[in-house]
Amino acid sequence: MKNVVYLVTGAAGFLGSNICAQLLERGERVRAFVLEGDKSAQYLPEEVEIVYGNLCDKASLKPFFTVEEGVTTVCIHVASMVTVNPYYRKALLDVNVGGTANIIDLCLEHEECQKLVYVSSTGAIPELPHGQRITEVEEVNLDQVEGWYSKSKAMATNNVYTAIRERGLKACVVYPTGIMGPNDYALSETTSTIIKIIKGEMPAGIDGSFNMVDVRDLAAGCIAAADKGRIGEGYILGNEVIRFKTMSKIISQEAGCKPVKFFLPIWAAEMIARSMERKAAKTGKMPLMTTFSVYNLKRNNEFDYSKAVRELGYSTRPLDVTLRDQIKWLKENNLI
Repeated sequence: MKNVVYLVTGAAGFLGSNICAQLLERGERVRAFVLEGDKSAQYLPEEVEIVYGNLCDKASLKPFFTVEEGVTTVCIHVASMVTVNPYYRKALLDVNVGGTANIIDLCLEHEECQKLVYVSSTGAIPELPHGQRITEVEEVNLDQVEGWYSKSKAMATNNVYTAIRERGLKACVVYPTGIMGPNDYALSETTSTIIKIIKGEMPAGIDGSFNMVDVRDLAAGCIAAADKGRIGEGYILGNEVIRFKTMSKIISQEAGCKPVKFFLPIWAAEMIARSMERKAAKTGKMPLMTTFSVYNLKRNNEFDYSKAVRELGYSTRPLDVTLRDQIKWLKENNLI
């Protein structure tokens, strides 16, 4: 019996499953917390112990945290609701804030829990003007972040830091940027966009930029935070900014497809998004484009991840390597 159990929430998700795989590769004992009915759980390695439950149901988390006498735990809290849909405000708060509060309580109730790594988001860090690199913060004014997803992550992050200061929680925080790479069985928004480009189903893009990291590098960064992250500290896990146009060209080169030819200027995309949102408010349907999704392409995406490099040994692979591996995986799974 191993003396340490790694407790991973959101383990069936894109990042969580990669964290589980890397922990198993180095011989660790891994226990996964998975939402009941999540079909992606079938892709978890059989060595992973699975506990089914709901973050919002504190009682369902108790078996997840319970271990044998003499065994310690490290919790990596990845589970989160991710959406740009403005109609899901209550669900975002219930899962991302309320669920994280339950995780904090359970970590404190179980003395054998040696550390919590909370996976926040760079969206929870207030934006700085273009030309300035954004760094970690310990407390966020919610009025300084855009969108209810980012606000929910900022609220949860503030609660983690408060528990560290006032309740003795042993925790650190990581702030990932965007995620991409192979093994994305849930087909995230980024992967879906890549598929559309390859299939020629994206007549136009938006002339903006984003910050994307290979999921395998993010997983390694989260594990490094569990190993080396200092209590009470935060670490941005980011990459260099890339423009949508540049990524389209790389995809074209790697997949042998035609690149996106036309890119809407940001101002035009904002107008279209506002119009779509007005129509969606009347019909109750999700708009194809939201002002928040356009904002994420317009905003300053320059994040300073030097602290993670310095303290955690964090590193990232070139984007063309990530895209090559992702396209190979999509082909192997008959998705393109």
